[in-house]
Amino acid sequence: MTGFEELAKQTALYPKEAPLALKTNRNSLLIGLPKEVSLQENRIALTPEAVAILVRNGHNVIVEQGAGEKAKFADSEYSEAGAQIAYSPKEVYDANLILKIEPLVDEEFEHIKSGSTVISALTLPARERDYFEKINSKSVTAFGYEYIEDQAGGLPIIRSMSEIAGSAVMLIAGEYLSNADNGRGIILGGITGVPPTKVVMLGAGTVTEYALRAALGMGADVKVFDRHLYKLQRLKYSLGQHIYTSIIDSDTLTEAIQRADVVIGAIRAEDGISPVVVTEEMISRMKPDSVIIDVSIDQGGNFETSRMTSHKQPTYKHAGVIHYCVPNIASRVSHTASMALSNIFLPFLLETGTTGGIDQMMYANRWFMKGVYAHKGMLTNSYIARKYNMRYKDLDLLLAARF
Repeated sequence: MTGFEELAKQTALYPKEAPLALKTNRNSLLIGLPKEVSLQENRIALTPEAVAILVRNGHNVIVEQGAGEKAKFADSEYSEAGAQIAYSPKEVYDANLILKIEPLVDEEFEHIKSGSTVISALTLPARERDYFEKINSKSVTAFGYEYIEDQAGGLPIIRSMSEIAGSAVMLIAGEYLSNADNGRGIILGGITGVPPTKVVMLGAGTVTEYALRAALGMGADVKVFDRHLYKLQRLKYSLGQHIYTSIIDSDTLTEAIQRADVVIGAIRAEDGISPVVVTEEMISRMKPDSVIIDVSIDQGGNFETSRMTSHKQPTYKHAGVIHYCVPNIASRVSHTASMALSNIFLPFLLETGTTGGIDQMMYANRWFMKGVYAHKGMLTNSYIARKYNMRYKDLDLLLAARF
């Protein structure tokens, strides 16, 4: 070794690898994106492009290895965007803001830090009282996708996922009507000289709007039922064409369902649990191998015979009728769905950082506050509290006491 080499070694002049310095400030968020472990969930809440924008704005993102794999986003894409790749769930749950798709499961409760914030779906009918007890015991602030509003009072995540579900349900219906899945062997729609497929849609919301566009484009004979006249009027206005609509009436609905090849249930809950409008007796009169798709199953379902299924085993038969009751239909197209979720979460995460954190964001924006169902050890959603006979406190009072 020469004298120069020795001097260089002693004075630490050899080049060394070092992580890229990130812009940070006192309002930086530490966001964790864990890998989903339940219900064949394929989505992720932020794309690599969104992560890159968050990092450029001084926030830190931890992504569990393989979290975006099923949505076709590679770990290398997140790493190149500036995220830290974690090789165990525990590392991800060191973050104080956890952004995921499905509700926490038992193994995830073991990792989550006390006082963290969790943003995920809730799927209330599938939850038991002990879930909320665990949330409270960890002093978690929990947001439910189903309750998050925007400045206009809309439900952006529900609408976005409903658009995807509505576009997908007619493809699903066509799949199960065909011989490929032991269906009736009929084409969804209509061709010259053959009567068109009869489709009944329950609910006049976003799912029905997008499903209806697809069904009409295929040439199906569609009837739409809802409990509210104004929703039917709004649907006709959105489509800009005449369609068959009816207020839900037992006789009219029973006859339509008896003749239908496909029935789609998309009436969402107004008080936490979706209404059952189709009875077992009505279903027993349907054609053999006709198809029911219950899009509202995540809130209990619109059919008396519905029970939750998964992507692995999506259907079952009852009274000879095929039932498709998968709660996360959007996960079938996880890349598209993840991009849609990312478009919603990115702006409010940036605003949360600018505002100064989750609590400050809630205090400054009442529309954002409506997504919270638990806050630091206390339920803040009155419906959930009544349903499970648990203590409840108004979030305004909790926040006022903090500031």
